[in-house]
Amino acid sequence: MPRHKSAEKRVNTNLRDQKRNLAVKSELKTLLRRARQEPGNASLMKSVESKLDRAVKKGVLHKTVANRRKSRLARMVNRTARAS
Repeated sequence: MPRHKSAEKRVNTNLRDQKRNLAVKSELKTLLRRARQEPGNASLMKSVESKLDRAVKKGVLHKTVANRRKSRLARMVNRTARAS
């Protein structure tokens, strides 16, 4: 249990941030899954990249993690484009 008022406030902000981070990560997972199923959908790819960048800006994901995911997604899109 927090002993000071500032520690109580910190607990509340941590819980709020945790909920937001969970929601953002969940949405990202869903978008990435959908993007893997439809690799030819350019607008979906743009929205995934945008969401990843916003997650980095909010501090939910690390910059290198988002870049790695974007890179892997782009590689997959390029592979499927070459194959067909």
